[in-house]
Amino acid sequence: MVCVTTLCGSALFSGPLLGSDLRRTPIVEAVKSARPSVVNIKGEKTLGASDPQVLQGDVGRRVNGMGTGVVIDPAGYIITNHHVIDGVREIQVTTADEHEYIAKLVSRDPETDLAVIKIDPTEPLPVVKIGTSRDLMPGESVVAVGNAYGYEHTATRGIISALHRAVQVSDAQYYEDLIQTDASINPGNSGGPLLNIDGEMIGINVAVRAGAQGIGFAIPVDKAVSVAADLLAAHGLQRVWHGVQLEADGPQAGLAPVVGSVADESPAKLAGLESGDVITRIGNLEVERALDFHRAILGLDVGQSTDLLVRRGDETVNLTLTVAKVPGYLKPAVGPYWELLGVELKPTPDDEFRQNYRTRYRGGLSVTAVRPDSPAASHGIREGDVLVGMHIWETISFKNVDYVVDRVRSHSDSASLNPVKFYVLRGSETLYGYLPIPVAMGKTVQR
Repeated sequence: MVCVTTLCGSALFSGPLLGSDLRRTPIVEAVKSARPSVVNIKGEKTLGASDPQVLQGDVGRRVNGMGTGVVIDPAGYIITNHHVIDGVREIQVTTADEHEYIAKLVSRDPETDLAVIKIDPTEPLPVVKIGTSRDLMPGESVVAVGNAYGYEHTATRGIISALHRAVQVSDAQYYEDLIQTDASINPGNSGGPLLNIDGEMIGINVAVRAGAQGIGFAIPVDKAVSVAADLLAAHGLQRVWHGVQLEADGPQAGLAPVVGSVADESPAKLAGLESGDVITRIGNLEVERALDFHRAILGLDVGQSTDLLVRRGDETVNLTLTVAKVPGYLKPAVGPYWELLGVELKPTPDDEFRQNYRTRYRGGLSVTAVRPDSPAASHGIREGDVLVGMHIWETISFKNVDYVVDRVRSHSDSASLNPVKFYVLRGSETLYGYLPIPVAMGKTVQR
């Protein structure tokens, strides 16, 4: 009896425990593979009407915001929701290895509620595996990963409940063609990945139906990466020029992008690229979608070259592309305060101002853009603000701003005026700060 027991014990415990293998399900592997590319985002922000979880009475209230992002390039480019970073004074990012960074906003698209931000990591970051949303099936298993309620890297599982949902989350935010899932998507999950069972990102988590159980939504990944590619292309055009216009990603995932057109006398033209070429490699990066091409270009400086592998009909062609300085006619037109202060301003119509703001101010100038690393950006001015005053003067028109800037830059006691106290309307709040005005460049640009 003892012998039998000993033999049985030996048989039971001599090999590896089966439970370990049984527990390592596809869900476990999917979370494990995606987790290193998921980052947590936080920072103080002003609640806006476009925030999917905001209550109407909370618009304009400052809160400690939280959200999630996904690494799409080893150099630190991260995709997230626009509403996650909108109104955030300082975008704080924590990577999966618990390194903390301050992110810069690269570009955003409020209409699709997507944004790209950038950190400068100490070493290359893991990149999420990008799948496709073209072949999704209602009923298939999915996993949502994110910073739910501040609990980092929370994973929840569910299924795809439906496709092509249209959702109105507020007067300011409307979504089309969303993925509906019963995987729990909570505040803080926004901007994180929705994964399939293979660990591929198939969507960007965006919203939950208030008051409903098990109804969450995600932006399809094909749309998300297409928008991200456009945002990176626009950002790249601020630095270098190549002259390639790519067609939209093809009908099947994993197909390299097709060259739609090549600008005359451009670097691409000089390199020998032609309309209809299929770019399959740039440098050491395999190109499977337009996003890959544009993120590779972002790593190049003016005058730098990279190898291209192109499919042209039945032939494979090797080319060398040398990017150039952006021609003046391609640079975006900006107003007189862009170089000086880093803001683009436009007058706010009287009726619009009275309708949107109940305030003692008579009017203001809407901030339509803020240049990263500018005086305006580093001192708290945000896109969407309305500038209503500088020092003791109102700012209803450009002439008002011209007067203040000229006074600061030419007045004998400019030191007592500079930095200039400014006032902005943001939501239901009136905020103020201090904006330094450069004084070494002469007077303001002439109108």
